[in-house]
Amino acid sequence: MSYLYRRAVAELLGTAFLVAAVVGSGVMAQRLSPDDVGLQLLENSLATGAVLVALIIAFGSVSAAFNPVVTVVEMALGRLWLAEAVLLVLAQLVGGCLGAIAANLMFDLPAVSVSDHHRASAAHLFAEVVATVGLLLVIHGALRRTQLESVAIAVGGYIAAAYWFTSSTSFANPAVTVARSLSDSFAGIAPASVLPFVLAQVVGGVLALGLIRFLHPQESR
Repeated sequence: MSYLYRRAVAELLGTAFLVAAVVGSGVMAQRLSPDDVGLQLLENSLATGAVLVALIIAFGSVSAAFNPVVTVVEMALGRLWLAEAVLLVLAQLVGGCLGAIAANLMFDLPAVSVSDHHRASAAHLFAEVVATVGLLLVIHGALRRTQLESVAIAVGGYIAAAYWFTSSTSFANPAVTVARSLSDSFAGIAPASVLPFVLAQVVGGVLALGLIRFLHPQESR
């Protein structure tokens, strides 16, 4: 039981730092490059990819999903019980919200400022399905290697790239999606877009689960 609680704390802290990096680097990018959206996205994507590498290496020996879809897929593959998955997902959601609040406060913004950045077009939602499928395939493919650093580099590199090849800028994470609605900044998302994004991510998770079972049948019970 104590190990499960350590996993929950690791998920909370990791997701908090991940969201703080996403939101904080978005705010910094807006301030440093106010007239160049492309440069803002470059700055935001580099920071996000880099922090993912660092966080997965730092927390990987305990727990480093930082993503409810990843956790639920782990449960579906028989690696977690339902109660364990619920606790970890709650930790990720709370951590994400705390990370967004921390980022806002670090830049002297209101602790919570609801975003008005609407993103839920059909193209954005399709992009979220694609981004989530790709993320899960990268994670489970990289896990075939024995070194944690391989997973960290693969995931960080994929997310940094997916910022650019998806129209949604690859949220691919329900906890991050919910948390980003709490910041009216470059990385924000309007609350009305959150549920469609999360549903698209769930669809991506289901599709990825089928592909993982096909490609790596030994991972299933």
